[in-house]
Amino acid sequence: MEPLIRLNNVSFTGQNVRIIQKVNLDIDEGKTTALVGASGCGKSTLLKLCAGLLIPTSGEVYYRGKNISSMNRQQTMEFRRESAFVFQDSALWANQTLYQSLELPLKIHHPEFSGEQRKERIRQVMSEVGCRRDLHTRPSSLSMGEQKLIAFARAIMCGPALLFLDEWTESLDDNAAGRLVSLVKRRQVDNNTIVFVSHNPALVKSLAQIVIVVIGGYVYLKLTTDQIREDSDLAELVEKGNA
Repeated sequence: MEPLIRLNNVSFTGQNVRIIQKVNLDIDEGKTTALVGASGCGKSTLLKLCAGLLIPTSGEVYYRGKNISSMNRQQTMEFRRESAFVFQDSALWANQTLYQSLELPLKIHHPEFSGEQRKERIRQVMSEVGCRRDLHTRPSSLSMGEQKLIAFARAIMCGPALLFLDEWTESLDDNAAGRLVSLVKRRQVDNNTIVFVSHNPALVKSLAQIVIVVIGGYVYLKLTTDQIREDSDLAELVEKGNA
C-alpha cells in the first residue's frame, strides 16, 4: 500500500546550514506519528517538509504519489484542503482579528458557505477547543496559550484528514492541553493521519503509534509503540530524545 507521504532522499539547507540530511521516510495513512529528538535536531523542519511548507534543497516529497513541489494549482488546493498545520508559535496574523483568522480557511476552501454558515462553524469549533475569547480582538491581546487554542481551532476548521502539529500543547495549562489531546484522540478514532512534534514523553506515549527518532538531521530510527514497550533500551532512547 502506498504511503500517504513519502520523502525520497530529502535534504534541506537553511542559512548555509544543512538541517535535514538525506532522509528517506514514509508516513502511513490513518496513523499517528511522533517526531522526537533533542532540541535543534531538525524535527520542526522535517515536519514542515512533510507538510510542503518547505521545499527540499534536494530530493522529493510526495503526497499520494504526487511530488508536492510539482503540483498544479488544483492539486495544491486539494492538498491544502485535506491537511492543516499548527505552528509552534501559532502564526496568527497580527493585523487581523481572531475571527478573520478563523474565517479565512472557510472562505478559501468552502466558498459556497454563507456568512451565517461560516459564523456557525466558527462557533462550533471554538466550543470544541474550549476558547471563549472575544473574536473581534487581535492576537496581541492573548496569552501564548490562548493563541495556541486559536491556531488549533483554525487548523481543524475545515475538517482536515491530515494534521501536522508542532509543539502544539506547549504553553497550555493542563485543562486546555487535555481538551486538545481529546480532540486529537477523536480524530484518531476517525482514522485521520496525524504527524506531530513534541518534547513531552507522556504525550508521545499517549498518542503515537509510530515514533521517528531524529538525530542531527538524520532519521535514526522508525519504531512502533509496541517495539518501544517491549525494548527498554529503545524506550530510554525515546525518553532521552524528548528531554
